[in-house]
Amino acid sequence: MIKKFVALVFMVTLAVTLVPVAADAQSDAPMRRPHGQPDISGMFTFRTLTPYQRPRQFEDQETLTAEAAAEFEASERTRQNRDLFDPEAGARSAGYQPRSEGGVLSYNEFWYERGIDLTDDKRTSLVIDPPNGRLPPRVPGVRAPREQSEEAEDERNARRYDSYTSRSLFDRCIMGFNAGPPMSSGAYNNNVMIFQTADHVVILNEMVHNARIIPIDDVATPPFKQFSGVSRGHWDGETFVVETTNFRGGESRGTSPSKRLVERFTRINSDRVAYEYTVTDPTVYTAPFTVMMPFRRTDGPLFEYACHEGNIGMHGILAGARELERQGRRLRP
Repeated sequence: MIKKFVALVFMVTLAVTLVPVAADAQSDAPMRRPHGQPDISGMFTFRTLTPYQRPRQFEDQETLTAEAAAEFEASERTRQNRDLFDPEAGARSAGYQPRSEGGVLSYNEFWYERGIDLTDDKRTSLVIDPPNGRLPPRVPGVRAPREQSEEAEDERNARRYDSYTSRSLFDRCIMGFNAGPPMSSGAYNNNVMIFQTADHVVILNEMVHNARIIPIDDVATPPFKQFSGVSRGHWDGETFVVETTNFRGGESRGTSPSKRLVERFTRINSDRVAYEYTVTDPTVYTAPFTVMMPFRRTDGPLFEYACHEGNIGMHGILAGARELERQGRRLRP
């Protein structure tokens, strides 16, 4: 009986530690942790149908009307629906080759965790600066991977099949394609758990179960590099600011390891945390750019992303490449 009582006390204590302090949904009073800091903790999803960059069709529109937003959301749900893709003709714009070239669809639509609508303010892009909703121009001479010449692309693709060390960090289950930092809405596993103590904030992503343990204030930045960079945080009023440098590689949006990332987390109400970040990378982009996306409270648990365990995909990729080489056929991405 004593053991059961102790276990019960432990579970209640753990729940109180991890669950955000309750706040009246109608109250404007800021949510606070027991130690007085603003409360940004909880379980959130950052999935959204809002495009990362503003589509050309909305070139002069920062936001959409309710009617236009509903029409765009419906068209996006149809366009992205994998069950509607033609496996015979293929869908190269979505990264799939026709079946005649060995292409197959990955998952059917059941497995995707797409957004169901745009941001609350119906923005046409997650990029808010530059004001045109597009990434800034690249530094002259710096090309995006998709802009490489056909010869350079063939060489790059050939190297991708040499060994498991040539595969991406995503294929190797080291980094998630949407976990960041910075985080970005993707096809699935767009969930994150934030919990905090008086001197640390932890950001645990469902994708590849990546956890960033961020010290708060007056903590020296170590000289080594990490795939997720080295993050240090501080409070700026109601906003938790995280500055990350010392990236090792695996950057998103074509950025380089020398970039500087500043993330801002601000509690809006009991159901929302505003997530905003600014990337400064003068080796790639001619100006910084800023992105804002919503964190919406979700009641679902984080599931284990068991990627390494039984990762037969890696074996299949390399075995398929060796078979194509045996047949004298061209390797494709």
